[in-house]
Amino acid sequence: MNNTPKRADDILNFQINGFHQYIFDGTAHLSFVSQNFENLTGYKEDELLDESRDLYSLLVHPEDLKDYSTLIKKVSAFETTESAKYHLIKKDGSIIYVSDTVTSVKAENNTMILSSYLTDISEFEIDNKNLRFLDETAPCGFLKYTCEKNPRVTFVNKQLIDFLRIPNVDSPEFDLPEMYKQNIFLFIPPEERRRFSLFLNRVNTAGKPIAGEMSLLRLDGTRIRVFGWVTKHTNEDGSEEFQSAFMDISERFENDEITEANRYIKALSEVYDKIFEFNSLNNTVKCLYCNNSSMFRHFENISMPLDEALTKFITDSVDKDDSEMVRLFFNDFSSKKFFEPDAKPPTITYKAISSDNVLRQYNGVFIKVTESIGYFCCRRVHESKEMSDLKNQNLQLKEKMNDLIMKFSDGIAAFEVTPEEYMKPLYASENVCEFFGYTNEEWIPLTKKYTPWKDFVAKSEANNEDFLNFLKNGEAEFTYFDYKAECEKKIRAVCTQKDTNTKSPRYVVLYSVDDDKNNKKEIPENRNVSIRTFGYFDVFVGDKPIAFRNKKSKELLALLIDRRGGFVTSEEAIGFLWEDEPANTLTLSRYRKVALRLKNTLEEYGVSNIVESVDGKRRIVTEKVKCDLFDYLSGKEEYSQTFKGSYLNNYSWAETTLGELMNS
Repeated sequence: MNNTPKRADDILNFQINGFHQYIFDGTAHLSFVSQNFENLTGYKEDELLDESRDLYSLLVHPEDLKDYSTLIKKVSAFETTESAKYHLIKKDGSIIYVSDTVTSVKAENNTMILSSYLTDISEFEIDNKNLRFLDETAPCGFLKYTCEKNPRVTFVNKQLIDFLRIPNVDSPEFDLPEMYKQNIFLFIPPEERRRFSLFLNRVNTAGKPIAGEMSLLRLDGTRIRVFGWVTKHTNEDGSEEFQSAFMDISERFENDEITEANRYIKALSEVYDKIFEFNSLNNTVKCLYCNNSSMFRHFENISMPLDEALTKFITDSVDKDDSEMVRLFFNDFSSKKFFEPDAKPPTITYKAISSDNVLRQYNGVFIKVTESIGYFCCRRVHESKEMSDLKNQNLQLKEKMNDLIMKFSDGIAAFEVTPEEYMKPLYASENVCEFFGYTNEEWIPLTKKYTPWKDFVAKSEANNEDFLNFLKNGEAEFTYFDYKAECEKKIRAVCTQKDTNTKSPRYVVLYSVDDDKNNKKEIPENRNVSIRTFGYFDVFVGDKPIAFRNKKSKELLALLIDRRGGFVTSEEAIGFLWEDEPANTLTLSRYRKVALRLKNTLEEYGVSNIVESVDGKRRIVTEKVKCDLFDYLSGKEEYSQTFKGSYLNNYSWAETTLGELMNS
């Protein structure tokens, strides 16, 4: 049966929402009203048709009459199409919000025929009201942007305009400069762009929102710290888009930084006699910590001009033989030579007049804190006779720490341990947080309370027994993975010995130490790789088995073998390696370390080419290995008896493939 309307009136009445037509002959008045228009407004056609006046205008809300009149004037002047949004008052007194698109055509008698197409968008207005309510009641910046590889900004609210200090914004839609519209990454600091891009990829792939902290760049070059989240929605046009809401947490972030700096200084004060802050941006220096007898006590936390303070210090205190060396040392700070990437903290030994007016020897180290701030930490060097008389265990620890702390570049921590084996971190750098299995966000609450040592180390890569032995013996070394350097390193731990006075806390300090460079494996001459999956999983290079130092990296390689050359994404791998944990920031960080460990292990044996990585996905290059699973599945008669009923016994997720092999 053909249901196509046979008349144009049928289409206008039933297919087009709110169609009506005007004649403009000096005055606009309705000449036709569709059935759908009657249903939309509640008025009948004969109630709206009058050749002498525009009865439709009586339906328009008084506050929107100006917008409606402007629309009619535009389309009455010449042939065109224009649109406007306004409110209509229905016959029952209720109000609807409509979008009106009017097209004008000149008739033979020079009158204008105006055809209007109404769409009820009241629901969209409610959404906007909710957004305005959120904007007015909560200090949230709101942003919409496309799901393209280089997202374009499509909407930004006034609150975010204020956050980002965007000047000369007159548009009611809070328009942006064109370059910022086309590239959302201009709002992101360079060091955070890759992390933000990964967040967008995960939201786009998983369809689930992600929340967290990050910094944004204002248009004046300053930064704002925000807490926000990213979600993916389908907009009113049917297109997918990202939406983000941000709250300004700069004040809290700055307070946390101050708290963190105080913890850092407290940890350093366990080692050094004096700590000075050098600020190259303001060209100032101030004493952050010194003992009560020091001459610097009177100037503690007072900023002084750098050149003036150094000149006075060198002239009044430093031995004349060392004065030029000390001057050059601090000149290097002014030229930022100390802050070159991967540079070791520079050290100096010099002689100066002490507070008791005696010429003594001092050791100093310059530690980078930010791009413009460094701490100069110094301590008096005790003579060997004095050292032999020291009995206080804490002072002995300071001496041990000082020799090694001046070598560290990327890992240091300090802890307080109570006699009941509770502990509280005083300070830790990012890599040491990673060693213990915590993110920076998870670490901060730990510094404000005491935690049982056993619970604290549960996430780390060493077992609880190793730590208990360390507390008993006072010294230990642990292996950890430095995800920035993408290699394994060693971490050294020193602890004060247990005091007979059980009320005294003990102090633990950890810092990175260089691995023995002569400890590297020799790459075997025979680098043919053979893999055993039937039974327990093992990998051989020539006739030597690969000694995996990390069981998860070995499991990842087994998973790639199980996929038989297919690519495995990060999210898929996490689902197998950590079956009870979702893909989130922490598990993605763990997986990245596992993947890098696997890469480094294979490089040690000269066979890194057996795994291919593309855009975070990985696969085994099947043609570069010999594997019993691949041989068996080839169907060749010579391998038909190799499968005996067991497959990758180490891993529970392998049972699916085992079932397939049993059925075959």
